[in-house]
Amino acid sequence: MTTDIIACDEDENLIEDATPFWKRRRNHLALLVFIGFVIIYTLRFLLSVGIIAMLQDSDIKWGSLQTGMILGSFFYGYIVTQIIGGIAIAFLPDFLILGIGVAITSTLTLASPVIVQASFAGFFAIRVIIGLVEGFALPSMNNIWIHWAPPLERTRLIGVQHAGKYIGTVLSLCTCGIIAANFDWSIVFYIYGGLGCMWAIVWIVLVRGRPVNDWFITDEEKQYLELTVPKENPEKKLKVPLKAVLTSMPVWAIIVAHFTENWGLFTMLTQMPLFLHHDFGFDISQSGYVSAIPYLVFGLTLFVAGFLADFFQERKVLTTSQVRRYFSCVSFLSQGIFMLLVAYIADALLVVMFISFGAALGALSTCGYAMNHMDIAPQFSSFVRSISSTIGTIPGIVAPLVAGLLVTIPQAANEPPTTITSTDSEERTESNEDAVTEHINQWKDVFIITAHVYFLGCIFYWFYSSGEVQPWAKLPEDSNAALSSSYDIESNPAEVTENAERPTRRKKRNVDKERRTKRDSSNNPSVHKNSSKNRHKSAARPKDNKNNKSKKKPDKEASTIGSRLVRIYDGFANYLSRIFKF
Repeated sequence: MTTDIIACDEDENLIEDATPFWKRRRNHLALLVFIGFVIIYTLRFLLSVGIIAMLQDSDIKWGSLQTGMILGSFFYGYIVTQIIGGIAIAFLPDFLILGIGVAITSTLTLASPVIVQASFAGFFAIRVIIGLVEGFALPSMNNIWIHWAPPLERTRLIGVQHAGKYIGTVLSLCTCGIIAANFDWSIVFYIYGGLGCMWAIVWIVLVRGRPVNDWFITDEEKQYLELTVPKENPEKKLKVPLKAVLTSMPVWAIIVAHFTENWGLFTMLTQMPLFLHHDFGFDISQSGYVSAIPYLVFGLTLFVAGFLADFFQERKVLTTSQVRRYFSCVSFLSQGIFMLLVAYIADALLVVMFISFGAALGALSTCGYAMNHMDIAPQFSSFVRSISSTIGTIPGIVAPLVAGLLVTIPQAANEPPTTITSTDSEERTESNEDAVTEHINQWKDVFIITAHVYFLGCIFYWFYSSGEVQPWAKLPEDSNAALSSSYDIESNPAEVTENAERPTRRKKRNVDKERRTKRDSSNNPSVHKNSSKNRHKSAARPKDNKNNKSKKKPDKEASTIGSRLVRIYDGFANYLSRIFKF
């Protein structure tokens, strides 16, 4: 067993894993999780394109209301079990919950083609059950990383996991339409349902929830994880401080950020193909390809963003709080700006470019708020994540409804789109141009609302986010508090207070000692010489105290400046809140 100890500039020992990169079990786990999330999100969104081919089947006679219900049925189930799933993690094996959940989801997907032709209610129920099951399965993965992800590698490992979400979305948008057009729509369900079952078997057989129970981990990596990953107290873990969680502003910062990101995500996911089809004349297959570009860019950028975030923390360029705040707010701000540009641009190429640029910078938010719950409450991260995911699911239901209320389709369903492609722009008639103008103005409102959601989410997260473990999440007997704080690369408030009070206590001890020496010397003159030595030693103390006081002044001054900045930030936030009625 070999591990390397590297001394930092501040005489702080950091442990380095000597295991080769390609042999590290946590990297194997990240790759397997990535593949699993690709499959999970493909299963989730395969209906977005596949339903077009399904509606052309003579055996399926659904109206617009039934179609809308089917498209939203997953979220009806998913929103219910987010919090319940977070609580269940405390009682059940997390790795088994994820594996069994994907197995159930994939099996129901395989059965979907038969159920669709038999009963609309049956298929609706299947989609709701899939949402219910994923509400249990997905929070379990966040709990697994608590035991496998060292603090300084947490962002990149979980970033790989989140990249699978967007790669899966890209696959569902690109491949489902092609498969349904060239074969049969049922093949889509059989292919991805079968892949999901295969992945679930591999996961259940090869993966264990804790490094100590893993069959393939090396001794070096096991020792490294034991020394670097903060350990949990299973007895305290079950006692969730519900009131403290719900009144914690850093928790609400995560919730608002999750809501913000999902509003833009679901608006683009559900509306962008329709927007490109009716405003720029793309056919169904082209809409799927072009709509997938932003998510492909997002997923690829996420790999870079994860390494960048960890690099800043390892080199102590930024603290954990700064990484979470800067990455999330830059993401929201840039996406809001690009949404405003899209609202006022009527060129297909520029629209796709702006949305793709926004998606590239949007990957930064996944390295921000998406991992923040593990920073502020390691013991209750699954519960905090489940709350934010529950509220973050609301945009999946509300955002498409808002777009539907604002945008009206000016042509009948069996007629061509309102516009044609830019290559035929010279042949546009005057009536078509008027219809285009009216329709683009309707979409403009959708993009402006989305931009305002991004801006408001940026403001809220900037002022109220934190990367430090919250007081209600700390356990008194946690023996790893010092280790976790050193990896957080931020000062511990209790330690700062201890250092500030130490000179005062030292001075008091010296005074008491000098008094006792004088008293003893008056009673016994023979100890006068020793008392002189003692007085000489005591006289050296004020110099130390003076130095400590001089060191203490900047801390006090910084604290005063910080409190003033907080008041300024709060006043500015209240002012913006009144303007936007937030």
